[in-house]
Parts: sequence; C-alpha cells; structure tokens
Amino acid sequence: MPFIPHTADEIREMLAVIGVQKIEDLFSEIPAELRSQNSGEIPPALTEMELARLMQERASRDGQPLCFIGAGAYEHHIPAAVWEIAGRGEFYSAYTPYQAEASQGTLQLLYEFQTMMASLTGMDVSNASLYDGASALAEAVLMAVRVNRKSKSKRVLMPATVHPVYRQVVQTIVHNQGIELVEIPYCTECGNVVPDSLQRFAGEDFAALVIPQPNFFGVLEEVDLLTDWAHANGVLAIGLVNPVALALLSPPGEWGGQGVDIVCGEGQPLGAPLSSGGPYFGFLCCRQSHVRQMPGRIIGRTVDADGNPGYTLTLQAREQHIRRSKATSNICTNQGLMTTAATIHMALLGPAGLEQVASRCHETTRRLLEKLTVIEGVELLFDRPFFHEVVLSLDVPVQPLLDRLAQQQLLAGYNLDSDYPELGNSLLVCCTETKNDDDLEQFVTLLGAAMADLRRSPC
Repeated sequence: MPFIPHTADEIREMLAVIGVQKIEDLFSEIPAELRSQNSGEIPPALTEMELARLMQERASRDGQPLCFIGAGAYEHHIPAAVWEIAGRGEFYSAYTPYQAEASQGTLQLLYEFQTMMASLTGMDVSNASLYDGASALAEAVLMAVRVNRKSKSKRVLMPATVHPVYRQVVQTIVHNQGIELVEIPYCTECGNVVPDSLQRFAGEDFAALVIPQPNFFGVLEEVDLLTDWAHANGVLAIGLVNPVALALLSPPGEWGGQGVDIVCGEGQPLGAPLSSGGPYFGFLCCRQSHVRQMPGRIIGRTVDADGNPGYTLTLQAREQHIRRSKATSNICTNQGLMTTAATIHMALLGPAGLEQVASRCHETTRRLLEKLTVIEGVELLFDRPFFHEVVLSLDVPVQPLLDRLAQQQLLAGYNLDSDYPELGNSLLVCCTETKNDDDLEQFVTLLGAAMADLRRSPC
C-alpha cells in the first residue's frame, strides 16, 4: 500500500478541525489500566538496512523445508503475474464493494470468478466466496436444511472421511441450531465410504449427505453411487471438492443421474500461497432452483441505459445487511482479495493448464509412492484410486519420525494418529506439481535413514 506522510503542520491542522489538543486525546476513552505500561522497553529505531537484515535473520530461522504436507492446504506454483495484478490498488481489498457504480472492474472480476467456478463444478450458480472451506461446508449444511423442506429431522449424514477440522467447524456452527451430524463410518481397508453401508439409513429422514471428492485420505469416493442413493432417499447431496482435482475428475454437477444439489470447498489451491496458515477462501455453488437460499455475495451482469454491460450485487435480500436475524447467513463476508487472485490464476492457466497441473500432481504422487514403498517398514494403507495424497502405514511411531525429519528441513506429511487412531502408525503424504525428481529422492533417502535410526534408538 502507498505510504502517505503527514507533516507536523498537517497534524496540527487536523487536530484543530476535530477539536482536540494532541494525538493522545483521540484515545481518551481507553481506561488507564488497560493501556500498555511497557512503551519504555521499545528499542531505538533501526535504519531501513538494519531492519531488513533483522527480518531476514528472523525469517531464516524457519528455514526453507521441503514440504510434503497436504491435509487441506496445498503448495502449488503461483505465476508471478497473479499477485502483481491482485496487489494493485484497484483490487487490493478484502471486500466486495457496495458502490457498484464505482467498482465495475472488481464486480466484473468477481462475476468472472463465479462463471469459472460454475463451469469447473458443473453447477448453475456460484457465489463470490466465503471465509474458508470449513465454514463453506457449514454454510452448505445450513443451506441444505433450509432447501430440503421435505425433511423435518434437521439431520445430516457426515462421512468420517471428511477433513476432521471441517467436521469440527461444522459441528461448532450448526449444533446450536438443532442440526445433528450423523457420522458415516469408512472402510479401514479401502479408506472410503462403502455405498452399501448407507442402506442402514435407507428410509430415515435426513436433510443432506456430504460427499467428499477426494476425501481426506486422498482416496476417491464412489460419488455416483452415493449421489444416487441420496436422491433415491429424498436426501440432498452436498459435494465437498478440491477445485484442482476437478480438472481431471467428473464435476459434481454430473455425479450420478442428476448431479449434486450443492458444491463447496476450499479455494486455496487456486492462487493463494500457504503463507503460514492463511488467508484462505471458500466457494459455494448450487443449482439454479436453490439460488435464493445461497449465502454470500452474488454478482449479476446487466446493461445500462445506453446498452453497455454493467455489473452489480444481485439477489441480496435486505436482511443480509440490516435485518440479520432473517438472513440466510451472518458470516457471508467474502474473501475478495483471495477470490481476485483465484480468478487471475485460473485465467492465466486456462482449462488446459489447470488439467496439466492436476495431472502432474497425480503423476508425481504416484512416482513418490513407488519409491517410498520400497523402504522397509513402509506400506500403502489404502489400495484405492487417489488424487495427490496417500496414506502410508509405518512400522515406527509417526511423531518422533516427523520431528527428526523436520530437523533436517523435511516436512514429511501429516500425522493421522490423533484423528484416526484406529489406523495405527499412519502418515498422510501429499505431492503437487512443485516437486521434482531430486525432491522425491531426498524424501526417500531421509525417510529411510530416519526410520532405521528410530528402530535402533527409539528415544
């Protein structure tokens, strides 16, 4: 952002206009006991060169580890042009502007985002994003309960193969509204929900079924059978998807005989860096018939009095902004900056480029798996089709192994012990297009040596 200096004369003029004597008077409403008493401990100012060196030294303490962790946050190549454009003043805001007449460029970009996401998911309508993938799933559940008027139970089927954090977030958001999440177990040999296992729920009253693709283990679910079962039982189908995977896999709008009713997911793989944990953004798409129950911003395209194209916020009920108790959602503020980056990212890659990224992710993961399973004590846990994550079964404790590898600048994967203790010593490993052959060889060498060391010296 631009630096705007104020001279001493300008500051005095400003204070005179607003009627205060000094800057400190602007904070007079803060009680004295709440004010910091440690201002004297602030060190002397540094020069620009000294400050830059200090920050570089601190950043270097984190190192530059080789990362094979996925679990919902993925390291993809982001073309430099994405953030050069997204960081321009015209776009650099987290919010969809309400003043449509003054923000046509931003609104057009968000309209293009909606078009791209609807095309990618095979759905009719997309919103202009939500906070993140977990809260997007919660919004999808709330939306499904509102839409499915035939269901009176407010119960939703939630597979155990959905991201554990997503399930926790959904539970936190919906349980006070009387919505019950009924967990569907998974096959511990295959890592997916067996469609026949749903027969015990047949005939019961459920509002929706969540279908992850791929699931948290990276395994591909039998989405066609699950979607058809849902509709045959009067249950709405919610697709929870990785947008990059959709470049290769069938879109949720085509699952089964009718396609799903609602689609949601995390948009971080589309142009957002890992950046120490955020920010992320969620997306939500649905059928045209459900659009009035969709939370979040929706941008429409129209023409002005002269016949020129124009863009504006549309289908936003007044209570979204004023009468909140009647709103479809109270957490529908979107992550506009992330959505901007995603739109630029998808436009630069195009359909062919996104497909190439997805193909390379899968191919690199397959090659890594071949190399890792040669190591003594490493086995593939689930022998099912996967996208770019796999679960490995190890003959040594996972956390001590990860700690040792982290000291060697290798983040080897996600420990599943706490979330899925029934799987024993299991490790979720992810590959994206950013990994080359040297990276794979380094992973294999360090993992094999660390496992051998742990067998000799467990402590």
